[in-house]
Amino acid sequence: MTQATVFEVHNVSYAYDDNHTALENIDLTVRQGESLVILGANGSGKSTLLKLLDGLYFPNHGEIAAFGEPLTEERLRDDAVNFAFRRRVGLVFQDTDVQLFCASVLDEVAFAPLQLGFDHDEVKRRVDAALEALRIEKLYDRAPHRLSGGEKRRVALASLLSLNPEVWLLDEPTIGLDPRSQSWLVDFVLRLRQENKTVITATHDLAFAQKFATNISVFDENHHLAASGIPKEILADHELLHRCNLSHFHVSQGASICH
Repeated sequence: MTQATVFEVHNVSYAYDDNHTALENIDLTVRQGESLVILGANGSGKSTLLKLLDGLYFPNHGEIAAFGEPLTEERLRDDAVNFAFRRRVGLVFQDTDVQLFCASVLDEVAFAPLQLGFDHDEVKRRVDAALEALRIEKLYDRAPHRLSGGEKRRVALASLLSLNPEVWLLDEPTIGLDPRSQSWLVDFVLRLRQENKTVITATHDLAFAQKFATNISVFDENHHLAASGIPKEILADHELLHRCNLSHFHVSQGASICH
């Protein structure tokens, strides 16, 4: 049975105010339950795409649909539409210091459910469950800015888990994590897959892509979508990875990649 379409990206281009091109003529379809990895070197536009999918940016050209409806600035000005979308889609930023701003971990994890109108009892239930799932109960009264990089990543994930969105957007989630924390993160993402969540990850980490992607899309350094396919095919395409400046990143033993 064909799974429902979550995002439909059609001929999308985006440039920043200084006319710096970030994306050009991107076509992409994301289906429910898919674990899509967006691979690309730094500056290829993959982080920008996540922000477009999260409704933080909007295309200069082209169209994006989310859950069968246009994802536009005008539609998200409607509070009801915006709240419904925010309950279904969440983004964890590459730099957790940008995302974490509350005085304590408890406040951080409770912030989004409170903003989206859940009652007190439901917020407490969600916060307690998220803190337990991320194994950060003992950090509840700590200031996020005083935590380690791995702890901050867990708090950022917990703040999203408290919403339990259908779609998780993860921007370079392995950056700054030690090997143990990276292993834990992979396990966490695999659990999301088992729950049929849609997970879209922007990364240049080929080992991460190899471990959990169901599909991979590759961006080149000219901000185009260079290829899409299953991990076995994409990660074995030496010429593609070299052309997109990805072949120099190390991967775990067994990955097929040129150097």
